[in-house]
Amino acid sequence: MLTFCPVCANVLIVEEGPKCMRFACNSCPYVQNITKTITHKVYPRLKEVDDVLGGAAAWENVDSTEVVCPKCEHKRAFFMQLQTRSADEPMTTFYKCCNMDCAHRWRD
Repeated sequence: MLTFCPVCANVLIVEEGPKCMRFACNSCPYVQNITKTITHKVYPRLKEVDDVLGGAAAWENVDSTEVVCPKCEHKRAFFMQLQTRSADEPMTTFYKCCNMDCAHRWRD
């Protein structure tokens, strides 16, 4: 936490005075004794995580294929392929179960 001089607006430094610690200004003669513990906590605000696959809109115009869902054993699932690794690696296939009660997602 930075504390500023009320006289000249420079940053105050902490120094040891004759009886206690104190704030002092390097530019002017301002001095303020520190009589109590001073703390100030600022927690960083986390940014929102983006959906890498494009959210619900990514599944709007996809095809379906015959594949068994590992959760409900339904025989059809929607799929899309994305290049998630380097170009010399194969594409990753993402599946979403066609059974709307399940809607399980997995990748192959």
